[in-house]
Amino acid sequence: PPEEVEDASEPTKRDRSHLESTLKLNEDKPADDFSGVLQRLRKIYHSSIKPLEQSYRYNELRQHEITDGEITSKPMVLFLGPWSVGKSSMINYLLGLDDTPYQLYTGAEPTTSEFTVIMHGPKLKTIEGIVMAADSARSFSPLEKFGQNFLEKLIGIEVPHKLLERVTFVDTPGIIENRKQQERGYPFNDVCQWFIDRADLIFVVFDPTKLDVGLELEMLFRQLKGRESQIRIILNKADSLATQELMRVYGALFWSLAPLINVTEPPRVYVSSFWPHEYHPDTHKDLFLKEEISLLEDLNQVIENRMENKIAFIRQHAIRVRIHALLVDRYLQTYKDKMTFFSDGELVFRDIVEDPDKFFIFKSILAKTNVSKFDLPNREAYKDFFGINPITSFKLLSQQCSYMGGCFLEKIEKAITRELPDLLGSIGLGKKPNVLSCDITGCGETPKNRYRKP
Repeated sequence: PPEEVEDASEPTKRDRSHLESTLKLNEDKPADDFSGVLQRLRKIYHSSIKPLEQSYRYNELRQHEITDGEITSKPMVLFLGPWSVGKSSMINYLLGLDDTPYQLYTGAEPTTSEFTVIMHGPKLKTIEGIVMAADSARSFSPLEKFGQNFLEKLIGIEVPHKLLERVTFVDTPGIIENRKQQERGYPFNDVCQWFIDRADLIFVVFDPTKLDVGLELEMLFRQLKGRESQIRIILNKADSLATQELMRVYGALFWSLAPLINVTEPPRVYVSSFWPHEYHPDTHKDLFLKEEISLLEDLNQVIENRMENKIAFIRQHAIRVRIHALLVDRYLQTYKDKMTFFSDGELVFRDIVEDPDKFFIFKSILAKTNVSKFDLPNREAYKDFFGINPITSFKLLSQQCSYMGGCFLEKIEKAITRELPDLLGSIGLGKKPNVLSCDITGCGETPKNRYRKP
């Protein structure tokens, strides 16, 4: 056949069989059907968490509403890093988009100026950001709040690819150092934060020639705090260096990232070249291939655990909503206790908001069962919060009960301690027999350390 005659100038393409086997792309078995679990999860959210969330306007404190689109959305993999380090090439490679009309643009200049969401669809097509944000069934409707300028920089691509049935990729504009945020015309960091908060896996990609960690990147790592278990660092284009040089670069990368990621164990760094061309001769092909396979296994793990992660995420959200409700209730109770017939409500409340510690507001919440001090919002946040929402517009928790519906607080506590862990257990049954407790997953309390090699 004529295909075998190769143009000498064309670099040879790498074998893709390991991609297909690791990511199980050729298996015909239907993906796990979690629709029943998702329905129960939606029901728990709407009946036990949302009422309290709305009653105490949690969204104004955290700017985080959970839409149905978010409950049902697929796991999201976010690609971050300086410009031109190969983020788009890596996505093209994983999805086999090279030389198709839908490959993402790649090149030496900063090419991706948009946030590109690559998702599954019956046929190849592009979707404008404005359309994506308008569609409430997708999980991107909250992005509207970043304004028109941003929506013009958001683009969706639907690709009929097996992998995208189970995961969504997001390619981000490269970080360009020494460039001011206003030049982008939209709040770049806030948008990044929105994606970081929702990503199940975050690939931070570097290339050997761009290791200078500048301000924008430092800022980004500050935003990644608390998400360490989702981060994977990738040293891409590794086959462009001789071994000795590669060792030096690997050390330099670690050195510049160490102060930015202060966890007890350094994050996992994958060293490889993620693109379709053959590795350069005389480089560590075996090592690069092994590294690539372990990165793919990581990706697969996220896909397999997507339902557990979703339940843990909703439970984490419920824990925060509960704490917020307890705090507002406590502020309100303190206010009512301090008010007398003659006092000026404004002044009384200002006193409480300015110095909540004088009234033991936060201490009294910590004294309650299972509230972690690490989950408490800061005091300043409540100054702003009550600036917009007058204390008198809230009801005490003890008054939020109905004869038929029960009490809001009891319902959310039952969801946190019983219903969500039970739902988690019910999935575990299919996968691993006799694991019914939170021992394995920790129910989101302590994330498993994914850096440690098994």
